[in-house]
Amino acid sequence: MADLIIRPATEADLPAVGAVTVEAYRADGIVGDHDDYATLLADATSRFRDAELLVAQAEPGTVLGSVTVVRPGTPYAEISKPGELEFRMLAVSAAARGRGVGEALVRAVIDKARAAGASDVVLSSSEKMLAAHRLYERLGFTRLPERDWSPLPGVNLVAYAYVLPL
Repeated sequence: MADLIIRPATEADLPAVGAVTVEAYRADGIVGDHDDYATLLADATSRFRDAELLVAQAEPGTVLGSVTVVRPGTPYAEISKPGELEFRMLAVSAAARGRGVGEALVRAVIDKARAAGASDVVLSSSEKMLAAHRLYERLGFTRLPERDWSPLPGVNLVAYAYVLPL
């Protein structure tokens, strides 16, 4: 999308960020209507406070997708180690899928990591998110099976890393 803008979220974006994130995870079958994780996904205000939120927009006031950028040791960090940058909750609205929004958001995270002097970008993803895995692999992420983990019985997360070139 030539007219796509990736920028830091503002407080005005937070309701849309929460809604788009829940919508995306629901569409992928990751959360149900009354799922505790859906409540966490909807809480963009906490992510805005404790991490960094990036949004994708094609026109002012419209959030097409978002991603949460996390530093090691902070409240939303799951698998990152010192020197790494992590991202979570990559989400693209159903209407914007297939238009390069997810890729643009991931590339923005890689750029942030490079600017911060990070060695790697890491993430964990549900084993069910196969389309996301294809995107990560196409962009050069590799599997980190030694960091796979399970936050709850029956919920298996697979880890990926993008090694930043020196």
